[in-house]
Amino acid sequence: MTSTSEKAKKYFERLSQSEALEDIFDDVLPKTPPFVKDSLNSIPGPLSWSKGSQEKRISFLKELIGSDLDYITSQKIFNEPSSLQGHIENYIGMTQVPTGIIGPLLINGTEAKGEFYVPLATTEGALVASYNRGAEASRMCGGITSVCTVEGVQRTPVFKFKNITEVGYFVNWVLSHYNDYQTIISEHSRHAQLIDIKINAEANQTMLIFEYHTGDAAGQNMVTICTDAVCKYIVANAPVKPRHWFIESNYSGDKKATLVSFASVRGKKVIAEVALSEKVVKEVLSTTPYMMAQYWQTSCIASMQSGAIGIQGHFANGLTALFMATGQDVACVSEAAVGITRMEVNDNGDLYTSVTLPNMIIGTIGGGTSLPTQSECLKLMGCFGEGKARKFAEICAATVLCGEISIAAALSSGQFAKAHKLFGRNRQL
Repeated sequence: MTSTSEKAKKYFERLSQSEALEDIFDDVLPKTPPFVKDSLNSIPGPLSWSKGSQEKRISFLKELIGSDLDYITSQKIFNEPSSLQGHIENYIGMTQVPTGIIGPLLINGTEAKGEFYVPLATTEGALVASYNRGAEASRMCGGITSVCTVEGVQRTPVFKFKNITEVGYFVNWVLSHYNDYQTIISEHSRHAQLIDIKINAEANQTMLIFEYHTGDAAGQNMVTICTDAVCKYIVANAPVKPRHWFIESNYSGDKKATLVSFASVRGKKVIAEVALSEKVVKEVLSTTPYMMAQYWQTSCIASMQSGAIGIQGHFANGLTALFMATGQDVACVSEAAVGITRMEVNDNGDLYTSVTLPNMIIGTIGGGTSLPTQSECLKLMGCFGEGKARKFAEICAATVLCGEISIAAALSSGQFAKAHKLFGRNRQL
């Protein structure tokens, strides 16, 4: 998962615009651990399905964020189908997915700072309880450091010619007119910024890999529209005309797991880490740092044997639930769930654990983020609107880490089946 020196420089320049780098580095260090199991901000009735417990949780969140959750609690019913243009066709109604919360999730990030309550929409029993357990363990150890580093969204058109010579003429002309493309892009988007164009020639065809910064939007539609306009300009003006061209060659990694994205970035690259004390691992997770590290090492070998891209337990679980709740493009979980989990016992006998997610395609504007329940869920985390996407990405990574901690603990201690038997079965069936 490499990054060019120019991207790295821009990242540190962006970080230092609002605060000195030394202060930022201090901010993301773990806070003084409270080492208490119960928090004043704990979610009421965490393992109760009663109406009364639901009402207590709703009141707790309303007081916490200072606003209502009318749509997600069904106090208001959505009845504005005309507002769904651009979101769906042939509309008939809503599919309701139960939504729970985890927290408080303590995060020490460059953008996400403090305690957060994270909404997860799912029908899988045990999922919310598991992620909540990971949040509790990490909070007791000073919180999760979560940092959004590199950003970039790609669209990769392909152009086919008679022979390689024509490809050479074409590529030479394309590169010499780079400055024209940002002007064209600015006419089609307020947010898209062209970062780079890479070339991938193969026989008598070539791909142009357009990479963009898309601001606070996930950006798939944005980069498609902008790239289409640039390509039409290129085809109209280049001295050598392609026989055929297509807006997407299937190289970008859009909604699929690819080694290219895994090795670089697609969307936002985010890293989250925490050191869990031996005391907390034993008392909250009912296992030991040694056994969790042993399980992780063993699972790495099996993951490699299966041919998986990346090594992780279940990134897709938390990401899908969080994407559903917040109006993300859920199909992007296919790429966002590619990454690496790491667990090792440090010199103090504590468990160092981390996740690296190089393909976080998320947004806090555009797409489904403005719909009623989705906007409420984003507002619950302070992540709705412009200037919030990096913060949301750091929350996503921290949430994923909570899930990795809990599942590794359950599997290393033999609790996995018991937990699903307890929380994952509807006893009425």
